[in-house]
Amino acid sequence: MPQIAVPAYDGGSLVNLIAELEYRLIGSSSSPTLNPELSTEIGTAETFVFVLFDGLGSHQLDHPNTPDLVAAHRRDIDAPFPYTTTVSLASVATGLPPAQHGLIAYQLWMNEIDKVVNTIHMTTLWGDTIDLDYDAFLPEPNLGERLKAAGREAIVVQPGYFDRTPLTRALYRGARFEPYWSTEEAVNVTLDAALDPGRLIFLYIPNVDFAAHVAGQASQEYAEAMQIANTVWRELSKRLPDDVGLVGTADHGHIDIAEDRKIRLSNADHKNRTFYGAERAVFVNGEGASLADGLPAIWVPREDLPELWGPGPAHTRLDARIPDGILFADDGYAIFHKHSNDRLVGYHGGLMPEERRIPLLVR
Repeated sequence: MPQIAVPAYDGGSLVNLIAELEYRLIGSSSSPTLNPELSTEIGTAETFVFVLFDGLGSHQLDHPNTPDLVAAHRRDIDAPFPYTTTVSLASVATGLPPAQHGLIAYQLWMNEIDKVVNTIHMTTLWGDTIDLDYDAFLPEPNLGERLKAAGREAIVVQPGYFDRTPLTRALYRGARFEPYWSTEEAVNVTLDAALDPGRLIFLYIPNVDFAAHVAGQASQEYAEAMQIANTVWRELSKRLPDDVGLVGTADHGHIDIAEDRKIRLSNADHKNRTFYGAERAVFVNGEGASLADGLPAIWVPREDLPELWGPGPAHTRLDARIPDGILFADDGYAIFHKHSNDRLVGYHGGLMPEERRIPLLVR
């Protein structure tokens, strides 16, 4: 059995960073705040701008296009398992670990509709719409609603094409949505939102993740995306007033997967099994131990899994959503079922520190 690192939900994770910002604004939080050695990195402020650079793991800051991000890198924290975007965004939106908010995988088995759901698009894995109450998908009150009840305001600054999507509806109840259509507009919208005290402004920057997935970390596209991320941070650092706190991090890191390390499961492998999760950590409902035979992977049955999704109190549907076990791909490998995307370069969600460790960035 491998040593499986559990995210530091007690004070060293993305969940705790969100709790820290909530506590700074309203004096309470639904999860533990940051450990003292991390908390002291963040100064006092009347308003906080929180920037999430999708797909920017700590190890990726060795890129030459990120000097301002490197200068702001204080320490590392953990993303919530399984180190994928929608899981982390649900923790940002609720201030809770996955065990409590219930969104425990990018591809999520939902027994209430007897389907695996792509939680980015909120569809089946083959693209059909599903019948869900998106506005009630996550527990309430969420972070935006708690801030609002305390007389504060949550503002979400995201690409315009996210506006009113099912995922946006699921995540950001209680928050004001402000769209942007360019990097320059992202910065300017955020600066305008930060003019008033008592606000938490959440700016989401997707460029690094997209480039890492599609082209990989050795590509020109990735270099340009890293430059965009650095520019956003540099401009906000220079132009935000002194009484506004600027804090940043990521939702997960990335690793490149070579073509000869992409493992496709056979049709026979699919018999009497349901696959979900992600390509670096394949969740399996059904018998899974025999799948690992001859594969660059290990099988960990449900009863041997540590508390990867964090402490309780558990979401009402957590028990039904946890798989019978997880097929963890070996370092540098990815495993694909028939509805997963094997055409990308970058992947994440597995056991490597590069996927789990994300930077704490502070102006």
